[in-house]
Amino acid sequence: MQITMEQIQKWDEGDSLKKYRNEFYIKEDSIYMDGNSLGLLSKRAEASLLSLLDSWKNLGIDGWTSGEEPWFYFAEKLGELSAPLVGAKKGEVMVTGSTTSNLHQLLATFYQPEGRRTKIVADELNFPSDIYAIQSILKVKGLDPEEHLIRVKSRDGRTINEEDIIQSLNEEVAVLVLPTVLYRSGQLFDIEKITKVAHEKGIIVGWDGCHSVGAIPHEFHQWHVDFAYWCNYKYLNSGPGGVGALFVHEMHLGRTPGLTGWFGSDKQKQFDMEHTFTPAATSGAYQIGTPHIFSMAPLLGSLQMFEEVGMQKIRQKSLHQTRVLMELMDQELSGFGFQLANPGEDACRGGHVSLEHPEAARICKSLKEQGVVPDFRNPNIIRLAPVALYSTYKDVFETVRILKQIMQEKLYEQYSNEREVVA
Repeated sequence: MQITMEQIQKWDEGDSLKKYRNEFYIKEDSIYMDGNSLGLLSKRAEASLLSLLDSWKNLGIDGWTSGEEPWFYFAEKLGELSAPLVGAKKGEVMVTGSTTSNLHQLLATFYQPEGRRTKIVADELNFPSDIYAIQSILKVKGLDPEEHLIRVKSRDGRTINEEDIIQSLNEEVAVLVLPTVLYRSGQLFDIEKITKVAHEKGIIVGWDGCHSVGAIPHEFHQWHVDFAYWCNYKYLNSGPGGVGALFVHEMHLGRTPGLTGWFGSDKQKQFDMEHTFTPAATSGAYQIGTPHIFSMAPLLGSLQMFEEVGMQKIRQKSLHQTRVLMELMDQELSGFGFQLANPGEDACRGGHVSLEHPEAARICKSLKEQGVVPDFRNPNIIRLAPVALYSTYKDVFETVRILKQIMQEKLYEQYSNEREVVA
């Protein structure tokens, strides 16, 4: 059955989340399909940032302990608001650091090579920064990454077979680190299954949730995930360079983190200024330096919407919109050399659609010129992400229509097929 504009209008009219689009600043005559890389600014996020600035203006240093949002407890508050997104208990989530610094912290804590268990398993399609961090930690431990980092191979260059991951888990492996969703193809792993199998083999498991938190519900506590970490500026719309977050299961709380700093202290002891570190009893122990209050502030306003909507409704709309996007591509773009790179099954698909094309870089430039903001990933991938809180079905329909026009009229040929400095 063909998808028509009439059907698109019906979906938009029946969208239970449509009111939230008005919460965001959306450029006129622009279709934003890059929320899986940087989410848009919401009016609530703007308001929470301005409110925190106002507290500095009016309270000065007293803003640490007074005002509507005392800075001293702000990271803990954001952690509590973030916990339902990943199925965590109170105290298991902390908003702190960045994706990479948090991985360094968590590996410094949980990677304890002993005897034959010295290896870390990752995958060859992982985001480079995760691999850099793993290599760095291995070197700090005096181990050669070429020998002690195992990268599970992809059979097709797009996805990782879960059985291949499981087969790599032997008695030499200490820690398994995987993305919940592969950033190029959007493949979603079975987090519960892989974690369970790894634990049966005595292996600690950590997950990079950058491409799933805010788009896909998780149950990290129930699944006994040891640790996880993610950024907040993609689906959670916290702004460029927004502070990241981490999860540590309660079974590990109370231990001293691998990297310690004064904001990881028990808050009642922090200002005793002792040279003996007393860690917080929660995931707050994994903080290192003073919180970046203004880089955290927009997340407060953004998380209010997630609290209102709930992750199930967000995932339901996201899955349907990406399904419609794929069906429209099949309907309108056959014969133009596109290959769908993401899994089609709902249970295996993240929040974005991934297209491969030999001319991907120049097609993305042409899309931008025509008012569609896509995302290019080297060497040949166009990522398109309708975001549940602000993307319409008309956005999805128009994206495919414009892409078809670009291919029919060969508008992309005026551009070089090379990525920009920031892709």
